[in-house]
Amino acid sequence: MMYRTKNYTYRKHFIVAIMTIFVSMSMVGQKEPQYTQYMYNIGSFNPAYVGTVETPEIAGLYRAQWIDIPGAPRTLRFGVNIPFANEKTGLGFNVVSDQLGPFTQTYVDVAYSYQVSVSDNTKLSFGLDVGGSFLNVDFSKGNFEVENEPLLNEQIINKFYPTIGAGTFLYSEDWYVGLSIPNFLTNGIYNDEVAVLVEDKVQFNFIGGYVFDLSMGLKFKPAVMLNYLQGSPVNMNLSTNFLINDVVTLGASYRVDNALSGLAGFQISSAMFVGYSYDYSTTNLAQYNQGSHEIILKFYLGKGGNSRQPKDKNAKGKPKQIDTPRFF
Repeated sequence: MMYRTKNYTYRKHFIVAIMTIFVSMSMVGQKEPQYTQYMYNIGSFNPAYVGTVETPEIAGLYRAQWIDIPGAPRTLRFGVNIPFANEKTGLGFNVVSDQLGPFTQTYVDVAYSYQVSVSDNTKLSFGLDVGGSFLNVDFSKGNFEVENEPLLNEQIINKFYPTIGAGTFLYSEDWYVGLSIPNFLTNGIYNDEVAVLVEDKVQFNFIGGYVFDLSMGLKFKPAVMLNYLQGSPVNMNLSTNFLINDVVTLGASYRVDNALSGLAGFQISSAMFVGYSYDYSTTNLAQYNQGSHEIILKFYLGKGGNSRQPKDKNAKGKPKQIDTPRFF
């Protein structure tokens, strides 16, 4: 099955042919959209995170991948994390729209988390999310090289599939590790016509990071994220970030055998953060595109003023509650 967009030269046709391979790999080998700024977007793929934040958060993210390639991925995410006053439970909400060529997949879920104290400074959170995936395939957006393709008989396919995911998140004042599975409902959820396009498998996400206080105004945080889909190689993301005076963030990231990235962020106020990343492909695809762009905007509700000093530990020895983002 060969797919191409309309009115492009032979070179563009070749690029789109490459994209078809990537479509297949993405729909089969990577269920969840990928993020370069995953360390600021944990609630989108781990429901255990939603109740661990200090104040309610609202986040918006947009990712444009492989600029200049027709039909390349575009991802839009809106998320909310709400910790409850009991400091044990939390509620989250996510909407993620992932577009790739004629495919548009929109994930909607509600997450709930419950955390317990492991020690004076460490907490363990458990999370569950329930939602669904809306799959839309519109073949009218392009032409097929192979005539009489059976799928062309149905120009538009619209399907809905339920999803159930879970995760854990262990954290302290300056480190964290987390493990999550976005969806357990992977067997027999696609009918025959869509199974030609999408084969769903269980995906595992692991994330970890540590914050080093190098000086009064400088923090350093290495982080890692691993994605594993059954039957596929492990996808590894390594990143380093520096936080300067609790205001400016600068860093770099490497997606193994895929891309190099530069990251920058700015704490506009104690209640608002904006981050940007640029990816440069390290594969042969680099000669056909101008890289990938990603921007994230976060609002921390209930925060204000200019205080950037952590509050003292309370009598129970719980992790400090920090007026500015804790860098994860």
